[in-house]
Amino acid sequence: MLSDEVRYSLLRLLEANPTMSQRDVARQLGMSLGKVNFCVQALVEKGLLKATNFKNSQHKAAYMYFLTPRGMEEKAKVTARFLKQKVQEYEELRADIARIRVEVRRNSRR
Repeated sequence: MLSDEVRYSLLRLLEANPTMSQRDVARQLGMSLGKVNFCVQALVEKGLLKATNFKNSQHKAAYMYFLTPRGMEEKAKVTARFLKQKVQEYEELRADIARIRVEVRRNSRR
């Protein structure tokens, strides 16, 4: 199962760069090539991504990735979930920072 973060990152990156190789995707996202391949295949199998062959400038077969209409819907949903999660993490971090500042002020007065 793909996490929302991985799904969001892959869909966002491949939508913006449909001819990007899986090796470049792996480098960009800090993932292994095998994990990228597994995740891309999972997105293709779920009907969220379509991969088509093309010839790149080096005369090698490569893939071009397109988000399907279902993939676009999923990207919108996963983006909303991902944003909600990040905002929650941000709020928790802000609260932690506020607590730590209070603690530092107390300790510096001693």
